[in-house]
Amino acid sequence: MKCMKYNLAFIGFGNVGQGLARILVDKKNLLKKRHNFEFNVVAVSDIKKGSIFDENGLDLEKLLQLVQKTGTIENYGDGQKGLSSIEIIEKDTADIIIEVTWTNLETGEPGLTHIRKALAAGKHVVTTNKGPIALAYRELMQIAKVHNVFLRFEGTVLSGTPAISLALEDLAGAYVKSVRGIVNGTTNYILTQMEAGASYEEALETAQKLGYAEADPTMDVEAWDPVAKITILANVVMGGDLKVKDVERRGITSITIEDIKAAQREGERIKLIAKAWRENGEIKAKVSPEKVPLTDVLAHIGGTLNALTFDTDVLKEVTTVGRGAGGVEAGYALLSDMLAINRYLGGTR
Repeated sequence: MKCMKYNLAFIGFGNVGQGLARILVDKKNLLKKRHNFEFNVVAVSDIKKGSIFDENGLDLEKLLQLVQKTGTIENYGDGQKGLSSIEIIEKDTADIIIEVTWTNLETGEPGLTHIRKALAAGKHVVTTNKGPIALAYRELMQIAKVHNVFLRFEGTVLSGTPAISLALEDLAGAYVKSVRGIVNGTTNYILTQMEAGASYEEALETAQKLGYAEADPTMDVEAWDPVAKITILANVVMGGDLKVKDVERRGITSITIEDIKAAQREGERIKLIAKAWRENGEIKAKVSPEKVPLTDVLAHIGGTLNALTFDTDVLKEVTTVGRGAGGVEAGYALLSDMLAINRYLGGTR
């Protein structure tokens, strides 16, 4: 098999972008030897850390050290500085655009514009950005099809834990009747702490101190994050055409210690469950706290772990379990997507 070499451009260089960069540095030789995958990073653009472009290639290790020491990449020696993300995307140099900007579930921006422009320019895209995929999946896949390029987004659901690739590739011949699971580590951690005796407020404060929850935890505790994920799963895996607003949503802010204890007395645990199912020819989805019996595998998913169960016709229930967040974990999802593109293009078996 021939060895394929790709020019990569990072659009966003926060925790996820840096997580991928670290993996690429550490695994460079392995990727070439085992997967016939070589890369050349030609650009990095981040709204806070700066922008640099060099068609001859950038030193990822140097960029990582700069960010760690100074918080920016502005002092990187060579290369063209100051280009916008759009200018970098529109250059002919990059083969794969790595879109890892922040999630926006209202408009999908700026990621939506980045992905549209990259695909229309004939570039492959890998992303962990839930906004564009939740809001415009069908449109973006059509652009990719027209321009004969790949759009992959494994990291939008369970970060590096296989979910989308599991459903579309490993379960390709199966009919998925429903999907249900725990897809938000922050709320799962809070509920696990409450089961151990902490109040909601105490559990949230601990989650924030440990970095599991943001200072503004609304995306997690009010269930917007799992709503985006189940929208993606419903549309991508089950062929739905749901909008974020179509998903029934209830977060965990109203759950009390008394609720937790009542569930325990009944041999159950309260979990924030995201699910999509088929009903009278339609795809429906919902996210809400549910009492889950201890006989259900999801009842035993604690802490920050995530899990998804696919109910299929031929294999019945198939469950995947793993970490659903983290810079390195999400970075790995991006790598797995690039390796998949490489396989499809003939770089390796």
